[in-house]
Amino acid sequence: MRSLVFALTLVVWFIAFIPYIAASASTLLESPSRRRIPIALQGRQLTPNTTAPNSYGISPVSLSSDKQTYYVVLQAGQISFRAALDTGSSDLWLMSTDCSSKTCSSVPRYPLSYDSPTYVPVNNNATAFNVSYADGTGASGFVARETFEVANVTVANQAFGVVTASNVTMDDDVSGILGLGFARLSQIYYLAANATPFIGSLSERGILDYPIFGLSLTWNATGTLSIGAVDVSIVQNTSNIVWNEVVPFSPLGIQANTSGYFYWAIHMTSFAINNTVLTPIPTYPGPTDNSSIALLDVGTSGLYGPYQDVTRLFALFPGSRLVDTSGQWVVPCDSSAIMSFSFGEGNTFVLQPSDYLMGPVAGNTDLCLSWPKALPPSADGVDWQLGTPFLRTVYSIYSYGIDDEEPPMIGLYPRNNASAPVESYAALEAFFSAQSANIATTLPNYPLATPTYSTPAYAFNTSVAATFGEIVFSELATSTYVPIVGTQSINASALPKVSDAFTFVVTEANGAVITSTYHVSQPSVALGVPPGWSGAGMLGVPGLGIFWSLLLTLAMVICMF
Repeated sequence: MRSLVFALTLVVWFIAFIPYIAASASTLLESPSRRRIPIALQGRQLTPNTTAPNSYGISPVSLSSDKQTYYVVLQAGQISFRAALDTGSSDLWLMSTDCSSKTCSSVPRYPLSYDSPTYVPVNNNATAFNVSYADGTGASGFVARETFEVANVTVANQAFGVVTASNVTMDDDVSGILGLGFARLSQIYYLAANATPFIGSLSERGILDYPIFGLSLTWNATGTLSIGAVDVSIVQNTSNIVWNEVVPFSPLGIQANTSGYFYWAIHMTSFAINNTVLTPIPTYPGPTDNSSIALLDVGTSGLYGPYQDVTRLFALFPGSRLVDTSGQWVVPCDSSAIMSFSFGEGNTFVLQPSDYLMGPVAGNTDLCLSWPKALPPSADGVDWQLGTPFLRTVYSIYSYGIDDEEPPMIGLYPRNNASAPVESYAALEAFFSAQSANIATTLPNYPLATPTYSTPAYAFNTSVAATFGEIVFSELATSTYVPIVGTQSINASALPKVSDAFTFVVTEANGAVITSTYHVSQPSVALGVPPGWSGAGMLGVPGLGIFWSLLLTLAMVICMF
């Protein structure tokens, strides 16, 4: 009997320590000298950079179940989290266990009771952080530093927001936001020394092969975020990338005495429905060089434009009408029109009806809600926000720019064929059915008047001029980079390349050759759980397995006597 109890005790203790043994092995494998190369990189026919083993990488991007958010899996310290991608903001933040609101407690949180070896407090966790978004939501907490890894690219001592209060609703266990914008748009950048946002940190420190990132977004399959390289599984010919200079802005108030870069925004030169082309009317023609500015924002799930443009656009749809004060229009679902946008020197990118129509109205399935929606004037002069309906039609590349060498640029690689005919109504109906796109709403049975708004004062300090295409002396990538994507000369073929696809070639005994191609997919990892913690660690209770093992051992000893 005592032998049996002793054997059971050993088994219980072995099971209790399995997570700790696994965590130790994981830590060993993740040491800098033995870092695992993602399987997506193992099979590509590209020469790795041996001097900087994490200078480029690729990560799968997934669409949340509510179809509002694209997210990646990142590591904060050695803890995995899902974070929403956002090119319209710059700060990186994660919900923490000090946030007990419903929006926080429903997702994995950064465990403050865990003593992460790479966590560095800022001002004894007393530097307050507060960020707000255009939809009225926000998050607050304090600033700290941690080692972050995204797409196999690692940056140490990265400043981030530790959220202790938030009303930002996240789905699919998404725990925070990975802002991919410029430093001047960041709240944290102004709160602590050396607190450059994530992409800026990688670029300023020269960690990347080249200071770029690229986004491939899809409806149903897994997309990609490439960092430091271009995803050549999408970009078959780099010479077909259309490059646009990012728009610089005058300083905001007294925050600086020089112009610089705030947004991933470019000049929109025209928009069209079928062959009818219209020129945008900028809200602030003086400060914006009489050009309309369009923000490319993966964090926005729609298309938005100013009333003076959106009203003219929908006038080209027979039977369209404004249906609510939020700037929403409906069009006949069978309108069969191609919508297009042009940038820079007239390069045109097209959207099929399945790209810009949200879906049929449940009460009247002959009418479809449509993008773009119209917005009141914005004091920053950004008239258009092109979110995921547009970004799914292109592969978008964001070149951060180089201090004193190269301005930031956005490259657009078209994924829709500009010369293809408009998709059939039958194909559109099949798409709506697959997406379960019927929208439960009631339309007014009377026409709505187009609202009018007063234009607020322009937000930026125009006494400091911002010159289109200007090269700035700081806040971009280190000048040790050699320019590839400059205003005067673009050598896109020299951009670093990575692929989300890897190929296995197997020769059978009979000589038959079998080729199989695979693509990266989201890793299956425990979210919010530090090394050595059980699943209960997500609630801030480390080592619960050891507690129960001790208790059970004590009970067995009592039974033996």
